[in-house]
Amino acid sequence: MNEEKTIMDYDTVALDEEKNALVIIDQTQLPYHTEILYLTTQKEIWNAIYLLQVRGAPAIGVASAIGIYLAAREIKADNYDEFYAEFKKAKDYLDSARPTAVNLSWALRRMEDIVTKNSDKTIPEIVEALHKEAVEIREEDIRVCKAIGEYGLTLVKPGDGLLTHCNAGKLATVKYGTATAPMYLGQERGYNFHVFSDETRPLLQGARLTSFELSQSGIDVTVICDNMSATVMRNGWVNAVFVGCDRVAANGDAANKIGTSMVALAAKRYNVPFYVCAPTSTIDMNTKTGKDIKIEERPAHEVTEMWYKKRMAPEGVKVFNPAFDVTDCDLITGIVTEYGIATYPYEESFKEIFKKKAEAGGLK
Repeated sequence: MNEEKTIMDYDTVALDEEKNALVIIDQTQLPYHTEILYLTTQKEIWNAIYLLQVRGAPAIGVASAIGIYLAAREIKADNYDEFYAEFKKAKDYLDSARPTAVNLSWALRRMEDIVTKNSDKTIPEIVEALHKEAVEIREEDIRVCKAIGEYGLTLVKPGDGLLTHCNAGKLATVKYGTATAPMYLGQERGYNFHVFSDETRPLLQGARLTSFELSQSGIDVTVICDNMSATVMRNGWVNAVFVGCDRVAANGDAANKIGTSMVALAAKRYNVPFYVCAPTSTIDMNTKTGKDIKIEERPAHEVTEMWYKKRMAPEGVKVFNPAFDVTDCDLITGIVTEYGIATYPYEESFKEIFKKKAEAGGLK
């Protein structure tokens, strides 16, 4: 008798070699049903990123790497210059889908580097090099998230209450997640964490996605409204906060899903450690502070109509709907990376983190 699959049995982002397709879980359909999409065109992939069918900075990075490889396969060119010109158009197009998530541009730049470094090769050889790099970016994400989980696990103890905002879980990565990596590793080792998942308005990634994947994994999870995080902290039910992020500035300011900064402020008030889980690919040393991070604004209907049987705000009322906010670095206890935990002052701490990364030559 076959056991019924859970969400944990599916790949969040993958390459189907036979169908030449980017394969994703359509996260807009969760938790109601699991729909697997096979995307073959650049328009389909751009839409999937913009419409949040695939979401989470690491997953977006992997999806874009696979997407640009698939685009390269379709380029008809007689020489390198023609190939590179078409590649650049496809790269810039995909890069426009989500401006705040640094992993999108990071992965696409990494793929572009493969093209420019192989300018003396034949076009089929360049395409094959892109294929290998896309696969490596995906496998690297698994190694990175597991390492983040190991470092994160050193910050907590068995039986702790944890709180997270939005979804920085398996559904935002290839496996483990970033903010949820300590939770999954702890579950494997009998830590028996109690997790509070903010619902995360307006798109409810915490209620729809985080609580879904954690509960499917057997982790004790409780959904709370965004404005309840201070209450559970004041009650003494939360020992640490773990969140993901879409971009970290050089000074340690971190952009994450809207509402994250309010959680950080509450954590500061109630002396709860607040940790940002960030692959080094998410740390943007070219962005000095959070003020320099471009914040994506989303359509008004996500606030006024989505998830409601009837419109819940008057017609014509103004709506402000930023997808992200910036948590100031002085509210962050530590930034957990795959090469260790950075602490304030972050500029200096990041230098040590990137030194370790350079010495290691990347996680293998």
